[in-house]
Amino acid sequence: MLLTRRLMMGGLAAGALLPQAASAASFPIPEVLPFEKEDYGEARRHFTTRLLSKGPAPEASPPLGTPPGAKKITYPGGPDGSIELIAWISHYEPSSKLKPAVIFLHGGNATGDGHWELMKPYWEAGFVVMLPSFRGENGQAGNFSGFYDETSDVLAAANHLENLPGIDKNRFFLAGHSNGGTLALLAGMCRKFKAAAPISAGVNSWRFFGRWEQDIRFDASDPKEFLMRSSVCFGSSLKCPTLLLRGTEERPFDQDHQLLIDRVRAAGTSIEAKMLPGTHNGVVPGAVHESIRFFNQFMG
Repeated sequence: MLLTRRLMMGGLAAGALLPQAASAASFPIPEVLPFEKEDYGEARRHFTTRLLSKGPAPEASPPLGTPPGAKKITYPGGPDGSIELIAWISHYEPSSKLKPAVIFLHGGNATGDGHWELMKPYWEAGFVVMLPSFRGENGQAGNFSGFYDETSDVLAAANHLENLPGIDKNRFFLAGHSNGGTLALLAGMCRKFKAAAPISAGVNSWRFFGRWEQDIRFDASDPKEFLMRSSVCFGSSLKCPTLLLRGTEERPFDQDHQLLIDRVRAAGTSIEAKMLPGTHNGVVPGAVHESIRFFNQFMG
């Protein structure tokens, strides 16, 4: 398994979950998280992140090979398809009997074989599973932006997967862990999936970047940069039934998640939360199985 910076420090992007005192950050943190009535996808059409520092993702990582059980493909990343990015997809034979599919978004800021090993339960359960990498990771093109442009990559990867031969667009699901859980919520506010299961997701970017301030590449003096990376501020935009999963041994982030849940439910979308035994990383295998059980409710 790839030993990334966050794994060595106790969890892939564990900082997405760690409380941070407002006084520790060099940027202003709102006492009350804003609530945006504008649809998040529409808001993205009128906003471009301003990167003050351009370069690769902040985790050193080797070029991507092809782990056992995977096929390496490329997809046109970003909103304009200008970046060719690598994804891994499970082997399947296209046929007239369409197969359900899940796109899973990895934790941390680099892709490794260990992420793919966690995908095995999906293909064993009959899903086609795709694990995309993102801009600036593993020596690939593009500038790391900290969730924002990476959300464009997620949407591009999802579009690529659902248009492959033999994929059932009506049984198309979304999941992700840690940073990938954060991206899953943001992507689920831009387009409709059948259902989504973010694992250990961050919903408040002020909190995340307060912990990982060295990852900031955007103009931190602009509050909208944080706003556009915070799903809790766009709760009414979530477009599919969602199950929020996290481990019992993770540090608490209940207040932010409850605010997201309240805002999503007020807009009439189904969202639930469930804790499973485990740490930030240790919860992932059980959460993958729980996501399969959740997705199976929507297979009819």
